[in-house]
Amino acid sequence: MSIKAALRTSPSSAECSSLARNLFEIEGVKNVFYGPDFITVAKADDDVEWTDIKHHVMDAITKFFDSGDPMTTGVTHHESSHFEEDDEIVSMVKELLDTRIRPTVMEDGGDIIFKGFENGTVKLKLVGSCTGCPSSTVTLKNGIQNMLQFYIPEVDDVEQVRDEVDHVNANVFTELECTFGDIKLSAPMPIDKPPVV
Repeated sequence: MSIKAALRTSPSSAECSSLARNLFEIEGVKNVFYGPDFITVAKADDDVEWTDIKHHVMDAITKFFDSGDPMTTGVTHHESSHFEEDDEIVSMVKELLDTRIRPTVMEDGGDIIFKGFENGTVKLKLVGSCTGCPSSTVTLKNGIQNMLQFYIPEVDDVEQVRDEVDHVNANVFTELECTFGDIKLSAPMPIDKPPVV
């Protein structure tokens, strides 16, 4: 049984994975994202320190792999799953995502979720390590869009879909950048002299 990438955002969405269920039992875990050769765990917020949960996360992962249990049980439905009612273009897009694009993105701990195809625009959500990655726009436009357009002439554009969490994260990051931008060093270190030890 091959393992497909899956993002679990709550204990209820982790029903089919004992690993994800065990990780959600750790206070401070926000979501669990796993694939055939990676596991990504996100912490809930800034009040939770990695040093407080790291040991528990590593312990849960080690116990899971020692148990020999399968990563998932039962059938899971994912937006990117293939459905009989998908039209030919949507089926081709999903097939290319699954066979050519997703494996490459997953090597870096990310994934792509198909969200729709409308008026020539493929809508995708980047998750895992792709979320907020500075090169995600380049990946989306130069990599994914070019490949889809090469194989599927009906594809005019590829657009990243963002949800409420993405917008909140972007706002917090912008505020943080502004805060650091306002901090001025009183005496900058000269770059031509080595530091005095």
